Amino acid sequence: MGILAEYIDRYGAERVWAATVVLLAVGVATAAVLFPQRVYVDIIWQYYWGPVVADAHGWSSGIAWADGEQVHISEAGPDDGPFAEPGYTFVSYAGYIPTLILGAIGLLFLIRRLDIRRYRAGFFALFPFMLFGGALRTVEDANVAAYRETGELAIQLPWSGFLISPLIYFTVAALAVIAVVVSVWLERNDYVSGYEYPLAAIGTGLLAITLAYLGYTATQEYATFYPWLLVTVLVGATVSTWITWVVIERFAPWINAGTRYMGLVVIWAHAVDGVANVIGLDWATAFGHEHNLAPKHPVNATIVEVTGSVLPASIVEVTGQAWPFHIVKIAAAVFVVWVFNEEIFDEHPRFAILMLITVVAVGLGPGTRDMLRATFGI
Repeated sequence: MGILAEYIDRYGAERVWAATVVLLAVGVATAAVLFPQRVYVDIIWQYYWGPVVADAHGWSSGIAWADGEQVHISEAGPDDGPFAEPGYTFVSYAGYIPTLILGAIGLLFLIRRLDIRRYRAGFFALFPFMLFGGALRTVEDANVAAYRETGELAIQLPWSGFLISPLIYFTVAALAVIAVVVSVWLERNDYVSGYEYPLAAIGTGLLAITLAYLGYTATQEYATFYPWLLVTVLVGATVSTWITWVVIERFAPWINAGTRYMGLVVIWAHAVDGVANVIGLDWATAFGHEHNLAPKHPVNATIVEVTGSVLPASIVEVTGQAWPFHIVKIAAAVFVVWVFNEEIFDEHPRFAILMLITVVAVGLGPGTRDMLRATFGI
């Protein structure tokens, strides 16, 4: 730490950060070229790119490295390998978490360098990007549905890989960063009265384009449009958010003293996730689906499993199994709103806004995806 502090004092934190990113990127690329089997195949492909390729094809059982070819595990020979499955491992976490931390530090540097003052305006302006992230992930779900139906990917690799978690987070973040820089430039050059207006417009435009593409998929044989399911999720999330907000304002207004109306967005974002899971996992057939959807994430899968094992079958038949997930999401959102009090915003406004944006994205991204996945039957 002493050496790091010395370099920061001498060259500045931003330069040290930039040098670290460049050295890591060059080091990994060089190692992959010099040691293709040990570094690229056994590490990069097996734990990072292979799971993305498997996810892009909907191959939940896995994918094999077959002497340079990537094939379904059922087609792999006895000497093929390594193998990869969709999802995360301890090795992939060891790469993604430091990358996420470096990215977050870079965003803080960018916000400081741009000298953005109206943080709350930026929070609301970025709201369309949070919806866009979930909608963009649904495009990949449509891609998988197209592959299952036709045997061809509508969006080919490697491009579809950037729509799959975790790469999609970097895709959306990069687009948001570009939009922020452009919007601030427009404001500084007196083209607009506030950077939040073009920022919100760019995000809304990206969202509209993505939804238009999903609307196109509804005309294809691999998708079906269920409009009342969409309406039910949005109304259910809005009503539950309003009830929660009224209770907070009447009985514990100090909970939302720091976030104010941003707290409303936080709660609604997680309410969408909760209601989308309840509808998709328990009641999709009531809207015309042939069967209810399966949980995509371990948390809601665990809650559904516990509910089914604890409650009597007669009660589960009436209430479903996913409703506790909605309660957990609302409670977690209220807890986050309470944690971000006035003191945090006074002392660390940039950090507080960045964390709140992350919290909303964590709820609204998967929630929007689950809602749209059920709405378009993909």
